[in-house]
Amino acid sequence: MNAQRGFSLITAIFLIVVLAALGAFMVTLSSTQQFTTVLSQRGASAYHAARSGIEWGAYRALEDGACAPSTTFALGGGALAGFSVTVTCAASTHTEVPGGAYNVYTLESAAQLGTFGNADFVSRRMRVVVADAP
Repeated sequence: MNAQRGFSLITAIFLIVVLAALGAFMVTLSSTQQFTTVLSQRGASAYHAARSGIEWGAYRALEDGACAPSTTFALGGGALAGFSVTVTCAASTHTEVPGGAYNVYTLESAAQLGTFGNADFVSRRMRVVVADAP
């Protein structure tokens, strides 16, 4: 009987250590999942911020005929608040014999939030080519 007295104590300590490790793992997994969800949402917001820069640049190029080499602006309200968007534009003129001359605009938009190197930094870049066909 005396040889088995410490066995239940060792079993109890082992179970406590295993349950504590499982609990710590569950907390870590839960916080990682939450952080991943937040980054996914920010990535989608960055995509839409870059998309808004493309739409702004395409409107300026096609409707106003303005193609500034580089324009940077900050988005103000809603889900895109805080994003910085840089839109670059390059224009070229092409001539077709039956149709005449038309302009081709290459637009690139880069949206970012946060500081590069920080865990909360997110950015998206997109490029579009549009033309004002005759």
